[in-house]
Amino acid sequence: MSIRLYVGNLPKDLERQELEAVFAEFDSSVSTKVITDRKTGKCRGFGFVTVKSEEQANELIEKFNGYQLKDSQLKIEVAQPRSKGKEEGEPVAAAPSSGSSKRNSSKGGNKSRKTTVSSDPESVQPDPRWAQELEKLKQLLAAQTASS
Repeated sequence: MSIRLYVGNLPKDLERQELEAVFAEFDSSVSTKVITDRKTGKCRGFGFVTVKSEEQANELIEKFNGYQLKDSQLKIEVAQPRSKGKEEGEPVAAAPSSGSSKRNSSKGGNKSRKTTVSSDPESVQPDPRWAQELEKLKQLLAAQTASS
């Protein structure tokens, strides 16, 4: 069972090979991943290290938590599971309340839909494909309740 560790406080100018070299002295089977900005390609300040066992994870945390790398003190801990629909390491942001964002309109996708909820059941319009069938069911139900 592999264990994934979060490595925080990475220098912005760090390359994957540099991070790999730091952990290679620990164990050659350790795999590393530096999270980079999509636009600039530079490190976003964190990454992940995957080790084979929980014992290795604990040893690595003990040895490298606080390790000095390019004037940055590393923060290493067991990675939390990724939340669905959220990019790694990004805080949860509230959706815009009105209007469309530049990003959504430029790609043509992710259009927001407004839905209104009414407490009045008569104001809800049925799907037009089933309107006739629904009307027949309403009449049958009314006839049943009237005859009971």
